[in-house]
Amino acid sequence: MVSLLHPMPGPPLPRRALLAALSGLFLPRRASAFGDGSRFVPAVAQHGGHWNARLSGLRRIAWELQRRTSVEVVAEARPLALNTRLFDFPFIYFGGEGDFPPLAPAELETLRRYLTYGGFVLADANDGSSGSGFDAAFRREMARLLPASPLQPLPSTHVVFKSFYLLDSAPGRLFTHPQLQAALIGGRAAVLYSQNDLAGAWARDEGGDYAFEVVPGGEAQRELAVRAGINICMYALCLDYKDDAVHLPLILKKRR
Repeated sequence: MVSLLHPMPGPPLPRRALLAALSGLFLPRRASAFGDGSRFVPAVAQHGGHWNARLSGLRRIAWELQRRTSVEVVAEARPLALNTRLFDFPFIYFGGEGDFPPLAPAELETLRRYLTYGGFVLADANDGSSGSGFDAAFRREMARLLPASPLQPLPSTHVVFKSFYLLDSAPGRLFTHPQLQAALIGGRAAVLYSQNDLAGAWARDEGGDYAFEVVPGGEAQRELAVRAGINICMYALCLDYKDDAVHLPLILKKRR
């Protein structure tokens, strides 16, 4: 089946342009400011809980993305209401600490439309919870949002683990859950979910020092968390293009 993001053989369309075009099918058009249209902007979903605990981490991973790749970024964390225009952003971060109230019907519908037509969400349990806190609330909302696409473990062979760096897992500030989880739509990972507090490993304080200790692996684990973040951002921009690349067999040979 031909993907909306790959309508013809060859390199993928720029995702920002595609999402913007799709948004025109559903939302009124508005003028865009010059400068940001071709750059990666980490949008941060505003929900009713503690959604802004890792803004410095989002700024940092955007900076690292620009430093390590050819992607141009806006190195800021841009708050985003979920019942407004989402299609301007190919990447939305949905994180938090503790429980949060159910999303409103308009928020669910807009987010569902965004994901269905090619959008991407990285969810991140900043509290490292399992079965309670943010984890319980997020799983509850995912069951409402995408009932036909339940979260499932993402195998280490998935393209997200080779979109830039060759990785086997995605640790964060914690490393209590070896696997990412994903909600798939037509084979595409529309939502990736980490319970390891990825952005906690990226975050810096006002003095420029890292804000949190990384356990149990220390600075080596932090670097892996940054690399996982780079891979996730690249996946959000390119999706499965890396799987189609002609040099993939060579990469996998080197990995072995």
